[in-house]
Amino acid sequence: MRPRRWLSALVAIALLGIVSPSEAAPVAAPVCAPGTTVVTDTGTLCGTAGQGVRSWLGVPYAAPPVGDLRWTPARRHAPWPGELQATERGSPCPQAPLLGAGSENEDCLKLNIVAPADAHSKPLAVMVEFHGGGFRFGAPGPGDHLARAGQVIHVGVGYRLGVFGFLSHRGFGANPGNYALSDQQEALRWVQRNIAAFGGDPGNVTIFGASAGGSSVCAHVASPTARGLFAKGIVQAGEYNSLRGANTVWQPQDCKAELPTQTEAQQTGDRFATALGCAQATPAEAAACLRGKPVKALLDQSSDGMAPDRGTIAPIVDGRILTSSPGLAFAKGRVNKVTVMHGVGRDEVQIPPANTPEQYEKLVRDQYGPLAPEVLARYPLKRYPEPAPFIASRTIVADSNSVCPALRNDERLARRIPVFAFQVDNTDAPPLFFLDRTKPNGSFHISEAPFLYGPVTNEGANQQAFGVQLVAQWTGFARTGDPTVDGTPYWPRYTIKDPAVMSLAPAGDSVATREIARQHNCDFWDEHTPYVSEERR
Repeated sequence: MRPRRWLSALVAIALLGIVSPSEAAPVAAPVCAPGTTVVTDTGTLCGTAGQGVRSWLGVPYAAPPVGDLRWTPARRHAPWPGELQATERGSPCPQAPLLGAGSENEDCLKLNIVAPADAHSKPLAVMVEFHGGGFRFGAPGPGDHLARAGQVIHVGVGYRLGVFGFLSHRGFGANPGNYALSDQQEALRWVQRNIAAFGGDPGNVTIFGASAGGSSVCAHVASPTARGLFAKGIVQAGEYNSLRGANTVWQPQDCKAELPTQTEAQQTGDRFATALGCAQATPAEAAACLRGKPVKALLDQSSDGMAPDRGTIAPIVDGRILTSSPGLAFAKGRVNKVTVMHGVGRDEVQIPPANTPEQYEKLVRDQYGPLAPEVLARYPLKRYPEPAPFIASRTIVADSNSVCPALRNDERLARRIPVFAFQVDNTDAPPLFFLDRTKPNGSFHISEAPFLYGPVTNEGANQQAFGVQLVAQWTGFARTGDPTVDGTPYWPRYTIKDPAVMSLAPAGDSVATREIARQHNCDFWDEHTPYVSEERR
């Protein structure tokens, strides 16, 4: 299946502020600003200053994964001579041309660092962002707004995507796959070694992201190799894969998904190699053949990952970075000792909704199989205003795939670590271009993300207040480990005895609630969420 037009919003969010090479005339790189020279453990660099921030862009954090380093774990970057002029963003990692020209540049393991312009007497909290895009698309988004308004240091991470970030094959060595997660962890190691030179506190690092970025945070909360690399995590919209039916958009990858085993991923890798003419006599020869293939050939063959010979283009249980799927790790309590903010939008949808009664019934039967009669009985069309099929299907998909699994993960995590749970209930968020504006889209997937990238100025007082509140909560949590700060409502911690969830609404109307599970039929959906049996042991 080709990506739906609305899926490209994930790329748009990640690429805010980045212009496709095909759309911009070549210009000289900006010169370094006085007072921006910083010495890191791999060399000296300088950046830019203006509009209340200082920025260092395109900073290498790992060796370029090219040639023999393609499909190897991230390695520390070698020292560079002289002073690196870090004044331009690095290239996006290889991806198909969904928005703009795409990319075929594998030398993409770069960081963008943004700090407030004013000097501070104490080290600042650090927010490391992993961008969204279904692990197939995107690049680091802008960090100026969070740094300036929240007085934090923002670090945006470029990481390998798609087949370059996740292909598993027997010829790639021990524990193949999950190279994207390896990149993210190498970036966190770089931050631990170097962020103090930029005014940051390596002991107060928060990782965060939306969609695939949220899935990444879940992976690192569960990853034994991420232990000690961060103190806090914010998961935005990290539950979005289909719960029971076929995943028709993304390979399994979210915070609740049952990820492929290493054996399954290597079988897929063998089929991918065969399709490219790399079914060689030995695994090492096949790996060499794959490493010799042009970027475009690999992108074309992997495509959307939705056929047996497309390769793995999302996380797997590789046995080192991930020893189990994150949801299973949460259920068994195998998590790093960090503090987490975690939530989804009320109306999350990653499956095209229905527009007719016939489409509605087909969607339910395709997605829920033997459960379909009970699902249809619980969500009868007569309960919804027109366009009833659209609203009903949107509601079912959100309840089953996002809202209830997110609450289940809140409960799993809260048994081991501090959790602040939220649901985005902003039904009038500034519409993104992927939406059909004639339809009631509700509080849609990643609707909160644009508020973190810049002030809302043209959407009315309610949305402006909401944006100010979100930035205060996100950066306040990064600074203190608690999202209750000045200018925000009281946000209680989610516990087993008090399962409070912050309903994030505009106009200063956010409030903690304990009613979401009942409103979304979660008793029913929880019975069919992965890993229920493990929780009961």
